[in-house]
Amino acid sequence: MFPGIEPLNPLLLPAQKLTLGCPVLDRLLRGGLPVGSVTEIAGESAAGKTQLCLQLLLAALLPPSRGGLSAASLFIHSEFPFPIRRLHALSSSSSAADPLGHIFVAAAHSPDDLLSLLATADGLLARPPTHLPVRLIVVDSIAALFRSDFDNNPKDLKKRSFLFFKIAAKLKEQARRFGSVAVVTNQVVDVVGSEEGANGQRVGNYASLWSSGRRVCPALGLSWANCVNTRLFLSRKDEIADDAGSSRTRRWMQVVFAPHLPEASCEFVIVREGVSGIEPQRVAGR
Repeated sequence: MFPGIEPLNPLLLPAQKLTLGCPVLDRLLRGGLPVGSVTEIAGESAAGKTQLCLQLLLAALLPPSRGGLSAASLFIHSEFPFPIRRLHALSSSSSAADPLGHIFVAAAHSPDDLLSLLATADGLLARPPTHLPVRLIVVDSIAALFRSDFDNNPKDLKKRSFLFFKIAAKLKEQARRFGSVAVVTNQVVDVVGSEEGANGQRVGNYASLWSSGRRVCPALGLSWANCVNTRLFLSRKDEIADDAGSSRTRRWMQVVFAPHLPEASCEFVIVREGVSGIEPQRVAGR
């Protein structure tokens, strides 16, 4: 049709990825989190969202040969306090020199506060204060910023959706412009009624999201779901481990939707050294 122009599937274009710091989880995501887009990590409290984000901060410092970005990070938190003790413990096993010196932290108290910080971050990304570029932006969490400032009326819902789009557009612009990875954590809400997801709206595999024995979906609804490129869901389940009645917590990471990934899941654990995927057991004879 057009000489010299051939159709090309954009999903097959090579893209740099950021390792999750675990080969099992990297295989689930075909190499890690893609540069130039926004990845959401959703899950209930204590599912492991912040733990994984802290691990990403340290993974970004690794050289590309080990799945990293050779880069510093910006961590914007709306959950308090910032888990500095856990980050310090994880950093003790990092091979990077002065890892904490390349992680910049800021606190956001409202959606407008977050937008202001992201605007200020343009200078940080363009002129990093250390010899490493800043190529990872983490917002933990987006839902916490919208807990109490908005009512369930058309005016507030419209304003809330406008802020969703504005925040997501800024993150995508920075990710593309500076070759960065943008990660946003989100909380979940209980789903009651329709099997098709929250308010009858199905996004990805909403209907199959379960955690702690409850059917849930990521917070902030369909408007926010349309703002992210990739959605990962972390779930947990408490089980009786033995006859003595002791319990254990099992956790899973699930790909809900992504332009470059099929639906898939992987079990993982959180240990002192960090977040680690569990190799699936092979069935005998296969």
